[in-house]
Amino acid sequence: MSQEQAAITTSNPVNPHTNQMANEFLTFRLGSEEYGIEILKVQEIRGYDAITQIANAPEFIKGVVNLRGIIVPIIDMRIKFQLGSATYDQFTVVIILNVAGRVMGVVVDGVSDVITLGLEQMRPAPGLGSVIDTEYIMGLGTVDERMLILIDIEKMMSSSDMGLIEQTVN
Repeated sequence: MSQEQAAITTSNPVNPHTNQMANEFLTFRLGSEEYGIEILKVQEIRGYDAITQIANAPEFIKGVVNLRGIIVPIIDMRIKFQLGSATYDQFTVVIILNVAGRVMGVVVDGVSDVITLGLEQMRPAPGLGSVIDTEYIMGLGTVDERMLILIDIEKMMSSSDMGLIEQTVN
């Protein structure tokens, strides 16, 4: 097996029972809702710690932290998604992501678990017109009675309003 084939097999394991591709997501909470991001984008999970604020940064960018010599911008997902004011407690965590070669962190209310979703458990994002911005939602996942909002974290972090990843012009 070539390295490329091994990488594809590792990132998208095939469920032997359904012979379909499966996707792994790290699930986290923001308020009463559960969200999921692709596990392959996650570098590590850390407790919420002191953050150095940056002057004139957008409100959702809390500041930066020094992570083993790398300056990492920290984004508060609750503020980004306009879910009210954030309260930071012992359950608040920072998910360190590696998106498009850039390391960044997102503050969430808590991490739940890692789940594997088969294609039959994933639905496309609902078309809600212009009422709700679903640009960063890649779909909805269902596990038993749980409904997960699956975030396209790469699309979100590389959007122009975030300004964290350089835009390439084709």
